[in-house]
Amino acid sequence: MNQRFTWPDERLIKAAQDGDVTSLTTVVMESQPHVRRFAISLCSSPQDAEDAAQEALIILYRKIGTLRATGALASWMFRIVRNECLRQVRLLVSQNDEATAEPQATAEPSAEDAVLHRLEAERIAAAVSALPRDQRQVLIMRDVQGLPSKTVAHSLGLSSAAMKSRLHRARAALRHSLAVTDQPLGQAADEARDQAIDQPVGGVSRP
Repeated sequence: MNQRFTWPDERLIKAAQDGDVTSLTTVVMESQPHVRRFAISLCSSPQDAEDAAQEALIILYRKIGTLRATGALASWMFRIVRNECLRQVRLLVSQNDEATAEPQATAEPSAEDAVLHRLEAERIAAAVSALPRDQRQVLIMRDVQGLPSKTVAHSLGLSSAAMKSRLHRARAALRHSLAVTDQPLGQAADEARDQAIDQPVGGVSRP
């Protein structure tokens, strides 16, 4: 197996943590191909992957001093990239909800509704993020971004039939994932409901 790139060694990371600018720059440069590979495998599109990789490298540059163990750089970068990709999916889901929602009355949602909506958005985003990359791409482009089928197929280099087949598998996998997590969400929802009920209104505690 041909490995073109290696992670920075621990001595270099330690020097970077101690404030050596040259070492820090080298750590970022040597980490870049690995971070980009993580992003490409986790994010839904090349643009999202590029954004996530850039964000992770910025965090690495600014906060390398918070890395507790020099040997944990790879796992730290993976978590940062994963969280950034998940944040992007969550944002798309939220934007799609807002765009498709019917006009509502001017009354603001209750604290319970707000918490439950956030929990549901988090659950959907996590389930979408966990899909295989090919399924995640087609699902987000078609169902979240609302792109036409022909546009999605062309962008992914697929025939219309192949795109529809992949989308069907993605939707089925997502439904299965959400069905599996229904019970945990129900428990979380109950806790959120109790929290919302006990939450003081306008800063005034209930008697």
